[in-house]
Amino acid sequence: MKNIGLIKIFLKRSGGNTYKEHVINSLANNFNIKNVNLEGTYFKNRYLKAIESFIKLIFLKDKKDLWIRDFYSTITLNKKKTKGKNLSLFFHIDFSGFPIFSRIPLYLLEKFFLYGKLKKTDVIVVISEYWKNYFIKKGYKNIYKIYCGFDLNNFNITDEEVLEFKKKYKLEGKPIIYLGNCQKPKGVVDSYSALKDFNVHFVTSGRQRVKIPVLNIDVDYREYLKLLKASTIVITMSKFKEGWCMTAHEAMLCKTPVIGSGMGGMEELLKGGGQIICIDFKELKKKVEYLLNNSEEREKIGKMGYNYAKDFTLERFKKEWLDLINKIL
Repeated sequence: MKNIGLIKIFLKRSGGNTYKEHVINSLANNFNIKNVNLEGTYFKNRYLKAIESFIKLIFLKDKKDLWIRDFYSTITLNKKKTKGKNLSLFFHIDFSGFPIFSRIPLYLLEKFFLYGKLKKTDVIVVISEYWKNYFIKKGYKNIYKIYCGFDLNNFNITDEEVLEFKKKYKLEGKPIIYLGNCQKPKGVVDSYSALKDFNVHFVTSGRQRVKIPVLNIDVDYREYLKLLKASTIVITMSKFKEGWCMTAHEAMLCKTPVIGSGMGGMEELLKGGGQIICIDFKELKKKVEYLLNNSEEREKIGKMGYNYAKDFTLERFKKEWLDLINKIL
């Protein structure tokens, strides 16, 4: 059985790590695939943890039939130390949401990555047409697009569950607007500023990385999906180029209408599912007000979103990954 190593340096819950777990589960019966966990463990500060992980990547030494790498582990690729073929998996490359002090070194790393180390990989995998075209324009040809996959059974959420959820978090009596994961690059601060005059329940989720006067809940996946199902509108106004946008996709599978920035690969998702693209925060209030006042339009958009999103199954995901790995090895 062929050996595959999937390198991880960040283990926090995220769309990217969910995708990687789906890769591991899809290949586990046909290949000996293992997580190569290089997350920093000595420091709590995320920047120091990143430096520690980077050092671990530099000194990584092993042999696999195939390495599955991300941005950082591609930069540190050393074929003499880590022998075997290399697949570079990318969700997005956009550091505009990072603190100013880190943007210059990250910009230099991006150039080193694009015009140096990436040329030494055998295959590039992306998750949307936007990023496929991005690499084609950079002169790359060995590019494969494999969209995200979802277990549709997770989205069978009953009306009773929604009512219990609303009662638990005191979200009854008014519409719920979900602003997204509670971090500035996801646009939650600007979204709240644009919409704060509405008489609604505003909610964010995940680790609270920015302070705004709304309810933030850091919950498990099932509770998070109940939040999306209970929401009247989901806002995904990301300020960086997304790889896809799992939040928007999950909302569509809950038949909840989405208004999003359409940055990066998100545009393909929102257009495909008939959702609303808002490229300017100044227009957000008007678009939200329109949906709040039109229940029939919300239902129509919710159905269109579901009909598009439901085709992105884990079965399709597994088949495409198996086909690709069998082709490589």
